[in-house]
Parts: sequence; structure tokens; C-alpha cells
Amino acid sequence: MKNQFLFATLALLFISSLSAIAQPPQGRAFPQSGMAPKGALYGKVLDEEGKGVGFATVQIMVKNNQTQQDSLLAGQLTEPNGDFRIENIPAIGQLTIVISFLGYAEIKQPIEFIRTPGTRMMGPLEKDLGNFQFSSETTVLDEVVVKGQATVAALSLDRKSFRIDKDLTTAGGTAQDALKNVPSVSVDLDGNVSLRNGAPQVFVDGRPSTLSLDQIAADAIESIEVITNPSAKYDAGGGAAGIINIVLKKEKRVGYNGNLRLGTDSRGGLNSGGDINARGEKINVFASGMYNQFRGFGEGETFRENLFTDPLSNLTQLSENNMRGGFANARAGIDFFLDNRNTLTFSGSIVRGKFDPNSTINNTTDYISPIGSLLYTSSFDRISEQNREFKNQGITGQFKHLFPKEGSEWTADINYNQVNFDGDSHFSSVYDNGYGTNERQVNLGQGSFFTAQTDFIYILGKDLKLEGGLKTILRKNTNNNNNTYLDPSTNEWVARTQLSDQFEFDDQILAAYLQAGRSFGKWGLQVGLRAESSDFTGRLTALDSSFNISYPISLFPSFFATRQLNETDQIQIAYTRRINRPNFFQTMPFTDFSDSLNLRRGNPALLPEFTNSMEISYQKIFEKGHNLLVSVYYKQANNLIATYQFAEPIANSENQVIINSYANSNSAAAYGAEITLKNSYGGWLDITTNVNLFQAKVDASNVEQDLEISRLSGFLKETVQITLPKNFSFQLNGEYRTRASFTPSSNNGMFGRGSSQNTAQGYTKELWFVDASIRKAFANNKAFLTLSVQDIFKTRKFGSYTNSEFFIQDSYRLMNPQLVRVNLSYRFGKMDASLFKRKNNRVNMEGSDMMGG
Repeated sequence: MKNQFLFATLALLFISSLSAIAQPPQGRAFPQSGMAPKGALYGKVLDEEGKGVGFATVQIMVKNNQTQQDSLLAGQLTEPNGDFRIENIPAIGQLTIVISFLGYAEIKQPIEFIRTPGTRMMGPLEKDLGNFQFSSETTVLDEVVVKGQATVAALSLDRKSFRIDKDLTTAGGTAQDALKNVPSVSVDLDGNVSLRNGAPQVFVDGRPSTLSLDQIAADAIESIEVITNPSAKYDAGGGAAGIINIVLKKEKRVGYNGNLRLGTDSRGGLNSGGDINARGEKINVFASGMYNQFRGFGEGETFRENLFTDPLSNLTQLSENNMRGGFANARAGIDFFLDNRNTLTFSGSIVRGKFDPNSTINNTTDYISPIGSLLYTSSFDRISEQNREFKNQGITGQFKHLFPKEGSEWTADINYNQVNFDGDSHFSSVYDNGYGTNERQVNLGQGSFFTAQTDFIYILGKDLKLEGGLKTILRKNTNNNNNTYLDPSTNEWVARTQLSDQFEFDDQILAAYLQAGRSFGKWGLQVGLRAESSDFTGRLTALDSSFNISYPISLFPSFFATRQLNETDQIQIAYTRRINRPNFFQTMPFTDFSDSLNLRRGNPALLPEFTNSMEISYQKIFEKGHNLLVSVYYKQANNLIATYQFAEPIANSENQVIINSYANSNSAAAYGAEITLKNSYGGWLDITTNVNLFQAKVDASNVEQDLEISRLSGFLKETVQITLPKNFSFQLNGEYRTRASFTPSSNNGMFGRGSSQNTAQGYTKELWFVDASIRKAFANNKAFLTLSVQDIFKTRKFGSYTNSEFFIQDSYRLMNPQLVRVNLSYRFGKMDASLFKRKNNRVNMEGSDMMGG
């Protein structure tokens, strides 16, 4: 062994000296390594008995296209257990890995970094080359192809991926701003997300999160994945329309790198933040932080004609609101690379925020006089001053094992989050007759969210893959909402017990899945089955009342068939089944008075909503960066959960109030077609077009007699990116939406309180808006100055129209139009394979040091 180590050391010194002088000659046919994307190659070297071979020589050779000669690109000696990992490999030319050790025949294996057809860029690449086993005869293994892509929009049949760091309009914004520009996705003023006009499930790094979208900085997001038909591998509940996965930034390159950001907007808001990632041989440390200060303005109008009065009466409500506040979050974690195939990760996050929304509402109402049924009008101004604080902290642990067979892995992880919410609201009303009232609402809430899951992927053969996993979700939430009014005679606050509520709810979901995929020539098949059960318990603590809703085990099959027509054309047929379970606020049988002008009441008899989805997709990849994706889909929902409104008499009064509640409609279906087209012209112009047309049908005759809706709706989204001289770039984003019969939301609010907008009594109004941005890069593309304008023409008005047997209502809201942002960002970093290693004067055995400095 001593002789072997001496031989290996001499070989290493020889390789190091070669690498110092092995500079490619002038006129070489491949680009300079500093300009090419960087990758990492790793694997393990075994002897004839399957034991790890330490101190074997591993070299990466590159062929010069002009001379056809091989030159040394990088090299390394294996660890004592046979592991090797070579970082900072330029993705250029024709590469060959050469492995040698005294007493064994040399191993050679061609490796090729290639670009995915239809793209122009590649990002950081990482490839597990598997195990290399020495034998008595020379072994030349089959070619390994390493594919990479890093473009603004990457389209594929099963998902769409969008690079947020390439989207200029999101600089200084939040995840709401980032999602607003993603094809197929729409975001309303409250942050509710819809996907193809349905309610999606929103993930962060592939896992459910208690963070709302406005608590995630857009600058911290690497990409957003849109999956319209998730397989059995993914949660069946949480959104019938599919999954939106927000992938946060986490660098894979050896060394350290980071980003600093600072910005402001035309309403006095501030945003700042930064992130850093430091990766060495055995550990990777990542951290990020941000602070945003909000200043917002909005307006709204509601007109209601009451049909249940004689004579008919009207209500007009005008509102103006101002939002002030800010929040800060911090996220940090560490990866321990136990070896090339085992990684242990721990991370944590903390969020703190405070918001002070204030509003003024002018309300004019017609009343019916008890004498002679005369109609008279009264008005009042209500001023609300609110203070809301929230805290969110969470920890995550994950273990990941990679099997030698490429694509095979096993993961196990746990995730725990805790949320605290504190709200204090004052409402002062002054009537036109001089009479005034003062009310106060105090809201305290907290919740916890725990998930544990394990998944595996195993490649059984060249064309067969098996996947499976187990998962449990535990949620617990409490909320205390107390309503008081100021008694003018005693100047003391008096409790309104009938307008207060205290509640708790627990939710538990158990799930398991198994799916298999098989390739047959140009055909690919994948079938899966997921089983989920859930148990829901709600308690009204002040009333000593509780209710329980249990959903037994339900099965959710999925099926995918893909046909590769040729190198540039493929088609896929998909079928999935999903569930949308009612949340606590939709099932709570008591009235929610948190907004006295918008009363809500749940329906404990609600049934879960099941959706069957079918989709046929066709993708065509053209030359020079053009890509076309066409999808035709059909969705059928049983027991669609829809909102509806009804009038209810006020106790001891002849007046009535409007109650918002929920019901299962008889049936609902939607079918349509979506086209996403990405065009690149001359390396300076990129255009992404997304068009979606769909026909929606809802039968809610069980809610209201003869209530059936059938409406053709659609939307168009356009993104234009132009690369200009002098390191300038320009971007335009536009969207147009027609009327829609129902637009369910993602319920991405605190404690799942986001209100569904699925309505069988009307529609959402059409809208359109345009955003624009311009960016200047300087300091060798390390610094960027971005100027952006949101809603240039002040047209992003979200409106709705409701028509029931009790009233007709027309309303709209507008928030932060013509907002101008200015942001400055600076990125830094250095490739350093010796990071976290103790420096000494001995020969460093890392591949990066063997590049000649």
C-alpha cells in the first residue's frame, strides 16, 4: 500500500505540472472555460471485489477540435473509500474521464455536455457517473450524455419552469409579483392564486409552507414550476388545478457567492436583502435575509340593489385604504456531504412582520320606514385603524441517499412551522345625523404545521423506474376573536358576545403512493396510485361546541403516456384525480364577524370536492430557440365548493343582512385549450406568449332554483424581453382576462382563511394591465440597476358581478396602480475548492487546485 501511495503521489504531481502548462492553443474551437457554464462530476472507484479503491488517479480530458488531441482539463485522486468529486468543470467540447491505478487496466469513458434543443444557455450542472469497477481487461463504458438548461422559460410536457432571476419586473417585489408574470397563472389583489382558472396547491421547495406569498421575496426565488396535472407522487389535496412549486435559490458551485439588494418605490416603500452560499468539499452553508417596508394605496366601490325589499332599496359603498407596514425574514441552513451519495441537511427560517392597514368607507343605505313603508336614505363614514403582527418560525431536516444507479435515490425529511398572529382593529362610524359609534376587534391566533415524509426512486432496469413514499401532515390552529363597543354613557368597552368567536381546529392527513414508469422504444408509460385519508375536528370553545369531519381513505390514480414522434416532437396523454377538502372557515357553523360589513358562515354539511382531469399535450421544439406547447384539457368536478350569498333577517329588527356562505353544487366542468409559445430571435429578442380559452359549466340548481351557468372565458399573457446595446435590457409584461364564471383561489392566507371566489351567482369582470422594466448591467455584469413600473395604465381593477334572487351587486377594487420601483443589486463570489479546509503547505489534492491556479 505504501508503494501504491507513493505512485499515486508522483502521478498527482505530474498531473499538477501538466495542468499548469496545459493551456489550449490559440484559435481553439471551444470557448474559454471562464465563459462556459460550470459543472461537477462525481462517482466511486471499486476494485474487482467491489471495495473502494483509494488514491486512484481520475483525469478529465478535453479534445481540441482543430488538432484532435486530448488535453488535461482537471484531475484528482480518489478518497480512501474510492469516492471522487471534481468541481468547476467547464461544459465545453468532447470530454473523457480516464481512471487509472497501479496493477489495473485503465478505464476510459466519454462524457459530453450538450445543450437541450431549443435553448441557448446552460446553468450549473451536476452528474453522478456511478461506480467504476476495475477489471483485468481494459473497459470502455457507454457514453454518458449530460444535459443542461437555464433559460427564462423551459417548457416540457409535464411541467413549465420559469427563471425568476431573468424576470426584470419582479426586482424588489414578492412572490405575488413573480407569479403574476408566469403563464397559466393569475394573482388577485389579495394574493390568491389561480391556475387555468382553478385553485392550485402552492409549494415552497417541494413542500407545503405556512408562508404567504407576500412574505417571500422575489429576489430569493430561483424558479417557479407549474404542474397542471401532478402525478400520484404529489399531494392529492389542496388544489384541484395542480401544483405551483416555488424553488428558492441555493447555489451548487464550490466556493462562495452571494447577492446584495437595495431598492425603493414611488410610494416610499423600501426593500433590502441579501443571500450568501459557501460550499466546500464536505459542507455547504447557505443563508439569506430581507427587510421590506410597504406603503400602499387602494380604492374600491360596491353598488348593491336589494330585491327583497318593497320598495326596492340600494346600498352604495366607496372605500379608500392605505397600507403601511413591513416584515423581515431570515433563512439559513447547512448541508453535510457525508460522502458523494449521502447528504444531511438542516435549515431554519424566521419571519416577523407588522402591518397597519387603514381605510375610510362611505356607506349610503336605503332603509324602509316602519310607518307607511316609506323609503329613506342614511349614510355614514367608517374609519378603521388596524394593527396586525405575525410571527413565523420553522425548522427542516432532510437526509438524501443517492444509489450508484443513476436516478435512484431515497429521501426522508421532517418539517415543522409555528405561526402566531395578533390583530387589533378600531372602527369609528359617524352617521349623517351626528350619531357616532366606536367598535373594537381583537384577534389572537396561533398555529402549527408538521409534515414527515419519505420517498424513494429506484431504477430497476434501463427502461423501468419505480417510485413510492409515505407522508403525514398534522395541523393545529387556535383563534380568539373578541368584539367590543364603547358605551358612551360609561365610556367603557362592552363585550358583544354574539359577535365574538373562539375556535380551535385540528387536521390530520395520512398518505401513501406507488408509481411505476416504463419506456418502450419511443413510448413512455407511467401509472400511479395514491391513497389519502384525513380527519378534521373543530371546536367553538366559547360555546362548548365541537364538530368532527372524517374523510375515509380515498384513492387517486394517475396515468401518463408519452410518445416521442421524432427528435423535436412529442405528445402526452395524462389523467389524474384530485381532492379539495373544505377548510375550517368553510365548515364552521357559526357566523364570522371579523368583518362586520362582510359576514361569513360556514356549512358543516360540505362534502369534499373531487376533480377528474384529462389533458393531451403536444410539444414542438424548433431550431434557434423556438418552442411550442399546446394542451387540450377537460376537468370534471363533483360537489364543487362554491360561495353563495343570501339575505337573513336581523334579530328584533325588520332589516336584513347579507351572509356569505358555501355549498356543494350539483356538478361543474370545464374544457379548453392552452397554447404557450416561446420565440427567440437573433439572441436579442425573446417573446413568450400564453393563450388559454375554456368553457365553464356550473349546475347549482340545488343552491338556487334554475341556477345554471355556461360561459366561454379566456386570458392572454405576453412577455417581451429585449437585449439592448450598452448592457441595457428591456421587458414588457401584459395580461388580458375576459369575464369568468368562477375563479377559485389558492386559499393561501393565514390559517387557510383565504376566501374562495368560486361563485355560482355571477362572474368576475374582465381586466387588463401592462408592466414595464429596464435594466442596466455594469461592473462586469456583477451589478444591476432596474427601473420598473407596475400597472402603467391604472387598469388592474378586480371586479365582480353577483345576481341572486335577493340582490344584484356590482363591485371593483384597485390597488397600487402606476407603482414605480428602483432596485440595485450586486452579486459576488469566488470559486474556491479549499473553502472550509485547513490550509497547509502540503500538496492539495482537490481538482480545482490542479487547474494551475
